Amino acid sequence: MHEPRRGYEIVSRTTHRKECAELQLVLAAIGIQAETIHQDGHWLLTVSHDDLPSAIAELESYRRENPETAAGDRSNASTPVPLYGGAATAVGVYLGAVVLIDVLANQHVLDLNWYQAGQMHAGSVVAGQWWRVVTALTLHSDLEHILSNLLFGAVFGFLAGRILGGGVAWLGIVLAGALGNFMNALVQPPAHLSIGASTAVFAALGMIVSHSLQAWTLVQQKPTAMKRWSPLIGGAILFAYLGIGGEHTDVLAHVTGFLAGLLIGWIGCRISGHWLSMRTVQLLAGFGAIVIVGAAWLMAFLLAT
Repeated sequence: MHEPRRGYEIVSRTTHRKECAELQLVLAAIGIQAETIHQDGHWLLTVSHDDLPSAIAELESYRRENPETAAGDRSNASTPVPLYGGAATAVGVYLGAVVLIDVLANQHVLDLNWYQAGQMHAGSVVAGQWWRVVTALTLHSDLEHILSNLLFGAVFGFLAGRILGGGVAWLGIVLAGALGNFMNALVQPPAHLSIGASTAVFAALGMIVSHSLQAWTLVQQKPTAMKRWSPLIGGAILFAYLGIGGEHTDVLAHVTGFLAGLLIGWIGCRISGHWLSMRTVQLLAGFGAIVIVGAAWLMAFLLAT
């Protein structure tokens, strides 16, 4: 056999048959069935598409723990970066939630001033009104403001969802966006006001950059300094292009959101691929993100009434 059979993906490539057999035994020990293929002078280890994330995570762990036996000759190796599902669905929920809240806020539903109740007011946040760092992410000042955040939020949110799964990614985006707003509140004057999903949008970008930094160490054993840090450089350039400018742009909120995203993304990179591939985990994480936003608005309503 010279090609992976249908439904199977390459999880490891080496010129040494012994190394391929060794890794096959590693996967067999955790119940993952793998097949070996000899192709163009290389030994390929393949697993089913459903087992790919767990297999990659297990082999990464094995190689870290056994560098002397697992190193072999991987100069031409290509370790695939696993992609997870639910990204498109999660983006759909994001778009729907932002549009719905915008409609409700502009219609003054429940006879409340949603903007006054939910905006990020630095002094109020520091005084303990934590929910504002979340509710502010869902409010927008005008059509241009909401459309830009819907567009870039969908793009960055989808990419983050592919690398972490839709549910886990958006839980991370909500947490990072809230953390970014909180950091912004700490350094701004007490009277400072801020609204918009852009803090979370740039948090998503930060999460993607963190994942890309980690991916370089998996794809290349000894990347050059330029290659090692190229995701961060690229992310910083993209941030400068999108996050700085405009008369009413809260640049510091974009910066703190990006930094918070780097942190949350770094944590996300350390979640086992086995967990990320579980539908239950993704659903619970996505539900957690919705609960956080809902609870924050509930607190805003209670205080307003």
